[in-house]
Amino acid sequence: MNADQSLEMGKLYCDRGDYSQALPHLYQSAEIFLTEKNFTQYFKAVQYILRIYAEREDFEQLSALKEKLHDIVIRENIEITSRAYYVFGIAAVYKQQIESGLEYFKLALEQSLKHNDKEDTCHAILGIAVCLRHQKKFDEALKEIYNLNIFLQFIDNIDLKASVLSANAMILMNLKKYDQALDVLWSAYELTKHSKHLSVASIILANIGACLCELGQKDVAHVYFDLVKKTNDPNNAKAVYKVIQQYDHFFLTQKNHDFDLSFDFQNHQIVERKIGKIDFKNQFILLDLLKLFITHQGEVFSKEYLVEHVWKQVYNPEVHDNKIYVTIKRLRKLIEPDFDQPKYIFRSKNGYFLNKAVKVQNLVSNRGEI
Repeated sequence: MNADQSLEMGKLYCDRGDYSQALPHLYQSAEIFLTEKNFTQYFKAVQYILRIYAEREDFEQLSALKEKLHDIVIRENIEITSRAYYVFGIAAVYKQQIESGLEYFKLALEQSLKHNDKEDTCHAILGIAVCLRHQKKFDEALKEIYNLNIFLQFIDNIDLKASVLSANAMILMNLKKYDQALDVLWSAYELTKHSKHLSVASIILANIGACLCELGQKDVAHVYFDLVKKTNDPNNAKAVYKVIQQYDHFFLTQKNHDFDLSFDFQNHQIVERKIGKIDFKNQFILLDLLKLFITHQGEVFSKEYLVEHVWKQVYNPEVHDNKIYVTIKRLRKLIEPDFDQPKYIFRSKNGYFLNKAVKVQNLVSNRGEI
């Protein structure tokens, strides 16, 4: 199998979402193209490898590959093409280096216009629109999408057109124009019926589910989310799964509306009846403390016990009394709808406890069922 055949095979597996099968072919083709100094094809192979690293959130590998690309450009004294600038741009965006990505995409656009390459021009403008969206410059991003639609009239590339519609919809979602976004996503979904590009179709379906959630159509949204989960490996499609996870609390709240507190131990999600999903932002001490109270509702825990079992330290009143007081106060601020009139965490003569009168549900959830 020659390099071009390996690249096509790698692209086929990549579009199907079978990244473990795709990477060996892409690695092989990239190395052959590099040895042959066929840099145009080399950057095409690398573009797919970067996308796989991004989907898997393997940012260490992504960073290493980006550095390798820079070294190759310098060592080989390569005249940087539009596609090469575009690859540098997407690598930067995947690493959340938005300003840097924007500069690369602008250089990619300049090169593509210079050589009258309409497809590369579309990729570059799409990259610019994505960067502007990340910068919350939504009106400017929509203008770039409008420019893109002009060029797309002369290009027969279904995946690119679907990607542009998907980007357009995400901007509209940021603007909370969910009805408009949904219309655009339906158009994008129609295009994916003629494509074998699973990752594009999956993000479109996930965003359809997100829009439906925002519009209050949770039952229908669940169908689309479930379809994405059934057709994607969570270890490969981490970026897509993140979209869905943002809406897990919609279904958690929907299924547990009769409870004051619902604690999903597997996913570390806490939902309060009035507040909704509570974001603990990696505050593990607070999570462990609440988990202890919930799993032993009504039981009083002394300060000594809390220090030994939550902080894993030997109790010292001079060190820990104030720490416990401050931590309980922080926990109350997170979970109490009315901080001045707490109904969950109470203090007794001997310690702290979770009010036995509140309705609490402990969940052991499965991601595929939420």
